[in-house]
Amino acid sequence: MKNIIIYTSPFCNYCDAAKRLLTRNNAPFKEIDIATIDGAIDEMIKKANGKRTIPQIFFDDQHIGGYDEIRALEKENKLQEMLK
Repeated sequence: MKNIIIYTSPFCNYCDAAKRLLTRNNAPFKEIDIATIDGAIDEMIKKANGKRTIPQIFFDDQHIGGYDEIRALEKENKLQEMLK
C-alpha cells in the first residue's frame, strides 16, 4: 500500500470528498492541515509544483493532484492499481 498524504484545510468540501473517497477505497492516509501546521502550505506548494489549491494528494512521492484527479482515477478503475 502506498504512503498517502493529503493536504487539506478546514471547511473544504473538496478535501472532505477526497478523504471520503480514499476511505471508501480502504486507503489509509495522513492528513496535513495547512491552516494549523506552520510551513505546511509552503511545503505543499513546493511538492505540488506551484499548485496552491486544496486538497493536494500524494501517493509516496508521486503528485496525484486534487479531488478531480483522484475522482477521475476512481471512475476509470485505475485508483486501486495505483494504490498497490
